[in-house]
Amino acid sequence: MASTYTPLGVEKMATGENAGTWGTKTNTNLEIIEQLAGGYASQAVSGTGDTALAVSDGATGATMAHRVIELTGTITGNITVSIPLDAQQLYVIKNSTSGAYTVEFQYTSGSGTSVTWTATDKGTKLLYAKADDGTNPNIVDVGFSQITGTETLTNKTLSSPKIDTGLFDTNGNESILFTATSSAINEITVTNAAASGDPAISATGGDTNIDLNLVAKGTGVVQSNGSALAVTGKQTIWVPATAMYATTTNGCADIDQTELTAGQPELKTLDFDPSSDENAQFTIAFPKAWDPSQLIMYQVFWTANSTNTGNCIWNLKGVGIADNDAIDTAFGTAVAITDAHSGTANDLNVTAQSGSVTIAGSPAADEDVFFNISRDANDGSDTFTGDAKLLGIKIFFATNLPNDA
Repeated sequence: MASTYTPLGVEKMATGENAGTWGTKTNTNLEIIEQLAGGYASQAVSGTGDTALAVSDGATGATMAHRVIELTGTITGNITVSIPLDAQQLYVIKNSTSGAYTVEFQYTSGSGTSVTWTATDKGTKLLYAKADDGTNPNIVDVGFSQITGTETLTNKTLSSPKIDTGLFDTNGNESILFTATSSAINEITVTNAAASGDPAISATGGDTNIDLNLVAKGTGVVQSNGSALAVTGKQTIWVPATAMYATTTNGCADIDQTELTAGQPELKTLDFDPSSDENAQFTIAFPKAWDPSQLIMYQVFWTANSTNTGNCIWNLKGVGIADNDAIDTAFGTAVAITDAHSGTANDLNVTAQSGSVTIAGSPAADEDVFFNISRDANDGSDTFTGDAKLLGIKIFFATNLPNDA
């Protein structure tokens, strides 16, 4: 009875044959088994089409009878590498071909599954040729993949760090979350540094000028080394009545100091008459961080030694004066705000925030902005019958830089 062979070439000798050659044949079988267990073979492929790997019965050296196969050569189109339908083996296969084309490892025929390297994938795969069907056997990717080129990961899990819609720590807790923006062209770049250097978090991308927007949650603040950062946005300046002066024409009364009760707060106010329009002025040199494209708003703090509950109308207007500009320049349009007295003498009255005040001129950093505050007593809607005592004004403005550097 003649010898038979396994699908990968190991000789199965029959009883009574191969007299005198059992030793040689057994050694060859052991060498084949050693190849299957851990042997390496290089297989050249080229051009396009299929490279069929064949078994070599009773002999060593067949490429498909090795554990590790490296595919080499230049390919000019998508190729396949095939093995016989009955071959069953766990392969480690490295795609070392040159040329941006796919490589598919498959059985010679049938509709079973195969494994494909993409055109840019020049990595190593762990494959199991199952020989699980005589007609349509399957080859499966066991899951090990060494990526050396550009590759898209789908449904893959990295244990540390874990990347999904964010980065997760080793306990699976969220560390950094990502939110996608369609057609995004700008991003954040994190740059490390050599000795004595400073690592950087930078805004980068397609636009020429890109802000870096750090947003705290709720009432939280953005901090640096435990201290709150100065941020851009809405700011305030307090201007007390003592920093103002009555105008020469139609001016209010000069600063008046009133003691209500000894040892308690005293008032320093500018008093505005109920029977005629009166004015006071003050100036502010805004910080360089001021954003003059955003309009000014204001609040009036005032009181009265009266029990009348009528409405008092305040007006504010301004003009910006630059270096070498004429100071003798008209103010912009006044913006009014109406507030009723509480009806209790010497109560503090605080108006709502006004509408936007447009500063005349071309306001910019390093300018002196002159303001005129007035009581519009001649307006029929000003019904407060007493002197309105101005304590001060809160000016609201916006910044677009974190500091004045």
